[in-house]
Amino acid sequence: MRFVGIDPSTQTGFVALSSDGKLLEAKEIQKDGEDPARMSSLIQAVVEEVQASDIVAIEGFGFASQRGFLLGGIGWGIRIELHRRGISYLEVAPSALKKFTGAKGNASKEKIAVEVYKRWGFEHDSNNVTDAYVLAQIARAAKGLGTITRFQKDILVKVKEV
Repeated sequence: MRFVGIDPSTQTGFVALSSDGKLLEAKEIQKDGEDPARMSSLIQAVVEEVQASDIVAIEGFGFASQRGFLLGGIGWGIRIELHRRGISYLEVAPSALKKFTGAKGNASKEKIAVEVYKRWGFEHDSNNVTDAYVLAQIARAAKGLGTITRFQKDILVKVKEV
């Protein structure tokens, strides 16, 4: 069983962890070309990485984004394809993702990177992959794996399975 985190974006972060928290895969998935073909190929590439037995956590929509329509299309496209394949997922609000690291819900990407490194020893050049790593850790924690803090338990209560 793998625990997968997906941070949907034009450069989608994808991370897979084993049950014991070992990093299996960490990458950024992007496609070139013109939309909507580019969006379609990106969505397919992301969903093809997901295995039927994976426990998936996906970052919820950020409503303050200037590129809301584009990111919404990618985010919904990934969700629709997961649904079509019968793969449920955990929906994690952006602020909950940040708080799960020990940071505040409005913390900067840089602060999140520091907290992720301090808590799990993981670092990556891509903020999207770093967020996907946290999402994979949330998926593990939601299934009772790993050691979590009281504040992380409180955050898991707010995570919604779809």
